[in-house]
Amino acid sequence: MSDLQPPAALQARLNRLLPKIRLLATPLPAVPELRLWLLDKLVDERLDQDVANALMEAPPYWALCWASGQVLAARLLAEPWRVRGRHVLDVGPGSGVVAIAAALAGAASVTACDLDADALAACAANAALNGVAVRLSDDLEACLPGCDLITAADILYDRDNLPLLDRFRTAAKPVLLADSRIADLRPPGYRRLGEWPATTWPDLGESGEFNRVRVFETTLV
Repeated sequence: MSDLQPPAALQARLNRLLPKIRLLATPLPAVPELRLWLLDKLVDERLDQDVANALMEAPPYWALCWASGQVLAARLLAEPWRVRGRHVLDVGPGSGVVAIAAALAGAASVTACDLDADALAACAANAALNGVAVRLSDDLEACLPGCDLITAADILYDRDNLPLLDRFRTAAKPVLLADSRIADLRPPGYRRLGEWPATTWPDLGESGEFNRVRVFETTLV
């Protein structure tokens, strides 16, 4: 159990939805080098209807570390040549685990891009917890020209995000993509690098099919 106290502003963001749940500085099973501010327990109490509705509308996905994010972060730390000296754009960063790993692996700069202000706040807090600098943005089109590598993990839980894969390629940037949600994913122009086991943390008890993470790579079009 960590004796660190979560950043007050980030804790307050969580407590707008889950008044009784706290954030804990948590080491990751697949990336033990990193700690993130994550839920100290899963919601196991009966929620009143207003809270339940709020969770359905805007779940605090940034307060968990999803399986694909852990796997891609682990790959970057094991293969730092992929990011060393590069300007990395991490799209849909959630907790920021991939962005943080890229910074630790020697990226020249890392930008975390997300439309969710809570996710960006989590990225900032988690970057500080791990002693690295990560830039924040909510404007993908503004970020694309300045990067020379795009990373993305766990963005395809919403299939409306599939067009992003083509957008990344047309930006003429190399891409590293990790996903566990679409078992038969074969995006045009991407080649599969492998498959690794991982569990979202805290463990959601998800079906085993979501605990197999596939990593893809593409190069310049």
